[in-house]
Amino acid sequence: MKQLIYLTLFLFFNIATANDNDDEAIIEVGNKVFFNVPGEVDFEKAFEVDDKGFVDLPEIGKLKLAGKTPKRAEAEVKMKLAGVYKALGKFYLEVRSRDLLVTVLGYVNNPSQVSVPANGNIQMVIAKAEGIKPGAQLNKLQIRRGDTTTTFDYKAYLDSGDTNLLPPLRSGDTVFVPVSPLLGNVQIDFDAQTLASAGDADGQGQAVTLFGELHSPGSFSYKPDMTIIDALMRAEGVTRYADVTKIRVIQNNQPTIFDLKQYLDSGDTGLLPKINAGTTIFVPIMVDDVNTTARTVYIMGEVQKPGAYEASNGFGFLDILANAGGPTRFAETRQIKILTPEGNNILFDLLAYSEGYSTVGIPTIAAGDVIFVPEKTDINEKSWLKVAPTRAVKIMGAIHHPGRYEWSDEMDFTDLFAHAGGPTKGANVNDIKIIRQGQLLQRFSLDEYANSEDNNYSLPNIIAGDTIIVEELPHDPKDNKSQWVRQDAKSSIYVLGQVGAPGRYAFDKSLHFLDIISAADGPTDDADLRNIRITHRNGTQSRVSKLNLALYFETGDETLFPRVLPGDTIFVPEKSKDWLRQPKDQVVRIMGAIKQPGRYSFDDSMTLLDVLAEAGGPTSEALISKIVVINHGCCKEQSRRFDLEKFIKQPNSANIPLLRAGDTVYIPDQGQDFTQRAKSSLLDILTVVALAVSL
Repeated sequence: MKQLIYLTLFLFFNIATANDNDDEAIIEVGNKVFFNVPGEVDFEKAFEVDDKGFVDLPEIGKLKLAGKTPKRAEAEVKMKLAGVYKALGKFYLEVRSRDLLVTVLGYVNNPSQVSVPANGNIQMVIAKAEGIKPGAQLNKLQIRRGDTTTTFDYKAYLDSGDTNLLPPLRSGDTVFVPVSPLLGNVQIDFDAQTLASAGDADGQGQAVTLFGELHSPGSFSYKPDMTIIDALMRAEGVTRYADVTKIRVIQNNQPTIFDLKQYLDSGDTGLLPKINAGTTIFVPIMVDDVNTTARTVYIMGEVQKPGAYEASNGFGFLDILANAGGPTRFAETRQIKILTPEGNNILFDLLAYSEGYSTVGIPTIAAGDVIFVPEKTDINEKSWLKVAPTRAVKIMGAIHHPGRYEWSDEMDFTDLFAHAGGPTKGANVNDIKIIRQGQLLQRFSLDEYANSEDNNYSLPNIIAGDTIIVEELPHDPKDNKSQWVRQDAKSSIYVLGQVGAPGRYAFDKSLHFLDIISAADGPTDDADLRNIRITHRNGTQSRVSKLNLALYFETGDETLFPRVLPGDTIFVPEKSKDWLRQPKDQVVRIMGAIKQPGRYSFDDSMTLLDVLAEAGGPTSEALISKIVVINHGCCKEQSRRFDLEKFIKQPNSANIPLLRAGDTVYIPDQGQDFTQRAKSSLLDILTVVALAVSL
């Protein structure tokens, strides 16, 4: 029973305390207070406490209630009404609503005093003022309470919906909405798009300013963790004329260059510069200036579109060359040069690479490299300075187009020879000289190479810088004396005597004896072909050999020819016409009824008929049926008779008597007949012969 009494007393005490606390809450501006005056129509509605804290009551006028408790206000009002109204036995004062009276000023559609519930906030106050005008500075709204001003970011509340970002309201507060500093001093009606393009910054150093080639340049409010991409998007991106490789970012008085293209190609966030409040971003227009970005590669020379190009990590030499339109028809693609910032000079042969000749891969291109494609040289140009000595070969002498020619390692000697038009008609192709660094490197025979069947005679190894000399043979063998100084003595052979053009001739070991005799226009009619002499001078000591060229023509025996070499001398003697100087073992004596009796040179190839023909033949008085041939042998002499008349009627070479050098032929005339003289002896015949010879 006691516990029930205690519980009842506890509940009654708490309720009473709660009512007392509610009644003790002071009356504030904006509260609505109801006065119960029975029977009075003027007091049927609640009265609002104005901004001065007064209520305007009938009959008694204004009475200040703000700042007073309800009980005290009730006592003061009842005292005032007692002088006018008599029946106040049921009078009481009741605070029916605790509304807040707030003044809204600034860039709102309807600046005024508005009343909101006790739990109302800034948004409700702004709504009562019919909203904010376009162009208001949302991040700088103010609440003025007495002498205190509080600034808050209303935009942040609108972005997040966090009511904790809004300061609490009290009756009598003034909410001020400032205007954006981007608006001018003259009032102009703007639409939302125009205001958005002007930016939303407050102009107090907390903005990010963007200008240049942007769709909507302006100053925009800075947000934490804002990137340069966010800032560019706030300005609606760059225009088509923007140079996105040279965006300038200025912060803390320090300019930096940002390459937007490189970031978009790589996606590397490390390339993004940090921006803060107060950062200035400028996007320049694309102009023809010197491009110096971190990924620039330069290409110049004989390409379709020379200039500076951006090269990302995946791009190479061929990509840049193709992007430049490729080489022109005047480009020397064999001598493309890559110049690096370190000073290296890399030579690349694009033609050899495309043809599969080169084992060197495509060069690696890095930022800052310069690709130079030189102009192709022309053989018709007089200037030879366009071809460096380190890549040229000189060819001179008996060549159709002597000069300096570009050289490549995949070429050989025949390529160069053909490109120079080949040798002239008088060129000595069997003694071509290759000179390297001032020294004779090799002698080359083009004929020997062409006639080599087993490929054992190889081409000379030519490199850039070599000199090739093709000497010229004498133009006219008949004028050889005026040309001999042009012929090297070590590679010459001398032809003397009875030849058409004696002199000094080019000769090498591949030539034959008949080659050099033919070059000298061959033997003359007076040449003694059976006694040709060759003086061999190219050994340790000189020696002489003999050649019977007439015997070769009779037999075709190649072994008769001695081997001749450069430096040798060939002498072709003349047939001797002085019989006194000619040995008797080399002549035949012919006498009697012959047109030209005398001594005649004789060799084994001749017969009796040859000797008779050489002497002009028998006379008309000759007794040709009784020709006597006297053979002078080693042991004894003997004679034979030859019937030329019978031989003419019945030719038979077997009947011709054998004739040797040293023999004597006698043709008697019709007044002489040795057959009728039985006593005639050989001595008589010899006496007659001696007498005839002496005559």
